[in-house]
Amino acid sequence: QMRFVESGGGLVQPGGSLRLTCTNSDRFFSDYPVAWYRHVLGHQREMIARISVFNEDELKYPDSVKGRFAISRDNAKKTVYLQMNNLKPEDTAVYYCNVPGFPDWGQGTQVTVSS
Repeated sequence: QMRFVESGGGLVQPGGSLRLTCTNSDRFFSDYPVAWYRHVLGHQREMIARISVFNEDELKYPDSVKGRFAISRDNAKKTVYLQMNNLKPEDTAVYYCNVPGFPDWGQGTQVTVSS
């Protein structure tokens, strides 16, 4: 079964940084593009980054995170990362990773930006 495991979230002050990690136990994880999503309180879940099998961006970062977030992957480790810098309170959300179009989701990791 495809199993997404997100980690690295937590409580951080505005202006701080976090690196989220996404792993998957499925042997075919590295054969697909992977995206990061977030579900902000009071909003719909949105895709904020997408990366190809070859470690290249596939989606323009939305204005809300452009210049602050960056996606990367290590296929040998079956791991995808989301580096988040200069965090803002409005970044508070549950963050998920997934193969685009795959209907099942992991538990996500909570990011809370607050002073």
